[in-house]
Amino acid sequence: EVQLVESGGGLVQAGGSLRLSCAASGFSLGDEYAITWFRQAPGKEREGVSCINSSDGRGYYADSVKGRFTIFSDDAKNTVYLEMNSLKPEDTAVYSCAADLKWPLCGGMGVTYRYTYWGQGTQVTVSS
Repeated sequence: EVQLVESGGGLVQAGGSLRLSCAASGFSLGDEYAITWFRQAPGKEREGVSCINSSDGRGYYADSVKGRFTIFSDDAKNTVYLEMNSLKPEDTAVYSCAADLKWPLCGGMGVTYRYTYWGQGTQVTVSS
């Protein structure tokens, strides 16, 4: 059974940092995958924030977070992380990770229907 479990959310002041974790089970990060962090705030569309894939190992970022967020993986722990720096109140949202085990590329990372597996989400709140 494939599962994704997020953790690391919380309350932080503007300018602060958080590290989110997406722990995967039922598949290995040594196999083919694309994993994307999404976020959704009340009344707003779900936004693809960052993606990492097995094909090139690079991180991909939405313009709204580029230069502030970093995605990386730890194969030994089978976990993908999102390091969030210089946080802004506009970053407040529920953050979820999603896995595509068929198309191991980050092109179209924001296309939600490509992802078969989703985590439950973790709340990030940034105060002004």
